[in-house]
Amino acid sequence: MEMTHGTDTPGADILALGLMSGTSLDGIDAAVIRTDGERVTGFGPSVTVPYSDRERARLRRWLGHCPGTSEPRETAANRLVTDLHIRAVTTFLEQTGLRPDLVGFHGQTFYHAPERGITWQAGDGARLARETGLPVAWDFRTADVRAGGEGAPLVPVYHRALARDLPKPLAILNIGGVANVTWIGRDPQPPPLAFDTGPGNALMNDFMTARRGLAHDEGGQLARSGRVDSQALAAMMDAPFFRRPPPKSLDRNAFSRAPAEPLSDADGVATLGAFTVESVRRSLDWLPERPLRWLVCGGGRHNRFLMEGLATALGAPVDPVEAVGWDGDALEAQAFAFLAVRCRTGAPQTWPTTTGVPHPLAGGILTLP
Repeated sequence: MEMTHGTDTPGADILALGLMSGTSLDGIDAAVIRTDGERVTGFGPSVTVPYSDRERARLRRWLGHCPGTSEPRETAANRLVTDLHIRAVTTFLEQTGLRPDLVGFHGQTFYHAPERGITWQAGDGARLARETGLPVAWDFRTADVRAGGEGAPLVPVYHRALARDLPKPLAILNIGGVANVTWIGRDPQPPPLAFDTGPGNALMNDFMTARRGLAHDEGGQLARSGRVDSQALAAMMDAPFFRRPPPKSLDRNAFSRAPAEPLSDADGVATLGAFTVESVRRSLDWLPERPLRWLVCGGGRHNRFLMEGLATALGAPVDPVEAVGWDGDALEAQAFAFLAVRCRTGAPQTWPTTTGVPHPLAGGILTLP
């Protein structure tokens, strides 16, 4: 299968495969890029391997589980997550005919509490390397958290590489289970500023599952038919997180949807969607300069309610990343391919302005098959 190429062709680039399973628990994205860990010189195919309803239900059982409190459960979680990722790699290889030089394996985040020095991305990278016969970079967050950082977000260094030729200041907003922003200023040398803004899709998805047995509000259709409850929204926005300056990060379950529970299905999902939008608008308070443009990736860019609300709230153009030729469905998986190469070369992945780590820090473990 052919690769599409960028404009730069450094000599040390390799073919790297990234694997990402987000807190929305939709499935595993697998995407390949050609990169030297500084610039992206080629974009390859991507594959999404969705979870079955049964697999998603099993994964949900571990959300919010603090590691170290129940070893048998953690062993089972690591086994399941690794099994699912072995399947994803096998599917990618079979469907594309490509064999990457390196795999970046994020794992599945079940618990994230950097203030306690704990973050847990389930999955055994050593076993993934053995079973697939490929070198695997994994455990990307632990070193940052141990050094006093937030351990998230990790993708900003990839955002910077993609956006090197775009007008700035620029904001890249990822709306997954949690939402995070990367702000890139006019000077290309300093690292970007990045932080979690608040909820992404998780509260809306959980609400839709509880109320209607659906994984999400398709296209934001139900939310667009509802009315936002201002009192419920104000109650949710009163969380101390929004008064904390960045860098800051969130666990998927950091916020409760309880204020929306008394509402109708349509009003409830609209209010939870407005919570995501207002959280992003509040992030403007922490940016050094207003972005000229917002580019949105993650599943939230498919939600018309969110995208329309953001366009009204942010006072700048808001577009899906496809508007500049990026693949929004593959972007986070691509980012972990990029980070895998930086793990191999020992290049920094996080900075004081992205996670609050005391100094630029490399991360990840490289395991050979």
